[in-house]
Amino acid sequence: MFLFFAFLFFFVGVAAILFLPLLWGREIHHRYSAPRAVTCPETHQQVGVTIDAVHAAVTGLRGAPEFRLSDCTRWPARIKCGQECLPEALRNEPYTQGEVHIPRSRRPIYHLPVLLAAFAAWYVGMVWHSRYLFRDRWMADLGLTMAQWRQMIAWYSPHLLSIAACLLFAYGVAWLQTWLSSRGIWKGILSSTLLWAALLLATLPSLLGLSRDLLLIEAGYTLIATIVVGAIIGGLTGRLVLLPEAK
Repeated sequence: MFLFFAFLFFFVGVAAILFLPLLWGREIHHRYSAPRAVTCPETHQQVGVTIDAVHAAVTGLRGAPEFRLSDCTRWPARIKCGQECLPEALRNEPYTQGEVHIPRSRRPIYHLPVLLAAFAAWYVGMVWHSRYLFRDRWMADLGLTMAQWRQMIAWYSPHLLSIAACLLFAYGVAWLQTWLSSRGIWKGILSSTLLWAALLLATLPSLLGLSRDLLLIEAGYTLIATIVVGAIIGGLTGRLVLLPEAK
């Protein structure tokens, strides 16, 4: 009984110690997460910015929070700006949708992250279907012999179709992120997973004829490739680009 109460007091004490900093971090995040209207020091026009509330909340647990911008309506074209508008953003109150007119710059699709993501997805598929992982089970489910497998590898069409599918999916994820005006690793994974789920539902009738093992193998590969594509595009969009020089 004594050990039970000792463990209970210890658990309550640890929970109390962790609860107060988490409550403070939640308050910081809630205070600075909404977008704010500021005057851009470069163009002297009104723009919308978002403070990195997660970074502020995490650093606030160690003392004074550190502030930086996580988004701006002029990004990613001007993502390397000096963020001189940050003090004004900290002073201003958040705005609601439609309260102020914020002209948004066009967010193009940057091709380099898309190409890297497509190559990564194709490479994951090559490893996934190699002899080190699921090649033998994949061949058995399709009824392929080793001679047929080698002949298939020698053809160009399967490789081209695989590369084309990876490219189309990667560009689809990039378009979805541009349409949603979102970026970041987790948002990229979310966008790619949503697209993967939509494609899975669309092709479900044709997948019902596959064997259980083959379906699991292909579902596992496409899901892992989906996460990789989303992480690369979400994490590198607006960063791994050649940006114009500031005038």
